[in-house]
This record gives sequence, C-alpha cells and structure tokens, in this order.
Amino acid sequence: MEQRRVMVVEDHAETCELLRYNLTAAGFEVRTALDGKQALNVMDRWRPDLVLLDLMLPEMDGFEVCRTLKQIPSLSAVPVIFLTARTDEVDRVVGLELGAEDYVLKPFSTRELLLRIKIVLRRTSSEHDENSDTFQREGLMVNFAAHEMLVDGEKRVLTATEQKLFKAIVQSRGRVLSRDRLLDMVWNTEFEGTSRTIDTHMRRLRVKLGHYADWIETLRGVGYRFKD
Repeated sequence: MEQRRVMVVEDHAETCELLRYNLTAAGFEVRTALDGKQALNVMDRWRPDLVLLDLMLPEMDGFEVCRTLKQIPSLSAVPVIFLTARTDEVDRVVGLELGAEDYVLKPFSTRELLLRIKIVLRRTSSEHDENSDTFQREGLMVNFAAHEMLVDGEKRVLTATEQKLFKAIVQSRGRVLSRDRLLDMVWNTEFEGTSRTIDTHMRRLRVKLGHYADWIETLRGVGYRFKD
C-alpha cells in the first residue's frame, strides 16, 4: 500500500518536528513548513493527502492559508485539519465554513491526532471513490460507469480491465504505482499472472488514449505514474 502524504504547517519548530517524527513513525510521508507561504510553495510541487494546519501563523494565518488552498483547483479537495490553542467557538465555525474537515485543540495526544487523521482520510477517500464516475482533463473524458472514453470527441470503448487500470493510475494522484501494486488493485492478490501482464494492458490502453498516452509515465524498473 502506498504511503499517504501529510503536510504539516506549524510555526513552532519543536512542535513541527515532533509531528513530523510521529507521523513518519506511523507510516506517513511528511513535509513540513513553518509558515503559510512556504507551505503553499511546497504543495504546489508536492500534493498532500491531508494538511495539518496551525491557526496562528506569522504573516499569513491558518484561515488565509486554508482559503487560498481551497481556491487552487489541484489542491481544493485536500482535507484540512486545524491545530490551535484557541478555544473560541467562532474560530471553529469559521474554520469549518472555510472547508476544514476537523479542528484539534492543543495540547493534544498523538494517539488522538493520528486517529483523527485516519478517520478523515478514510472518509474523504470513500467520498472520492463514490463520486469518481467520470474523469475529464482537456480533450480526454472517461465515463467509468459506461466503460467509455472520448478522445477529442472520438469514442473509444474500454475493456473492464483497461478501465480499472486507468482508474487506478488516475486516482494515484501523481504517485508511482509498482506493477505488483497495480496487479493487486486491478486483479486482486489471487491473480496468478506475472507483473508483465500490466505492461500488455498498459500498451493497449495507451493506444486508445492516443496523444494523451504520455500522461501515463513509465518509470523503468519501478512502475507507472499519472502526471498530476
């Protein structure tokens, strides 16, 4: 299973490092930032699965960072959990109205925070799966329910395997998926074929994608990645 990515935005260096240490120990891939502008610059190149966002930040507070984040198309769906020592109900309401998923008061226990993170990731992943019947970018549109692909208006019919493969790649959000991981996702662990089976189906899928085929990047000896 691929690592989930967590962005930590916390201006207190010791707290930031403590969060990074505990999240890494829990199996997450972590990036940190001490202020909002730095965090947005990092996330422009490295899309996280979740953001832990301190409310009281220098120059650009957590509310402004969250507001900016939700206005960036590629980052707007990333869930945010606010971290703050402020107990005002108004702050919690404002944070939730801005689109935050949760609000954790300091001081907090590491165990509780990890549980909150896992709950939010599980909920948002479920919502994403339920609402992902179509994919569209530029002239490429895929209707997963109908097993249909439109390439610049031209209809292509996907096999069930090609559809599962494309959906798995798209939902990886720019992460590299190994051939073994794709075998598990597309066929399940009981499949007795080899990982090269993936290459055969990927070639057929790329033919149907036409000039959009280069959106699926091959990392030799590693696997595949959809360019995010």
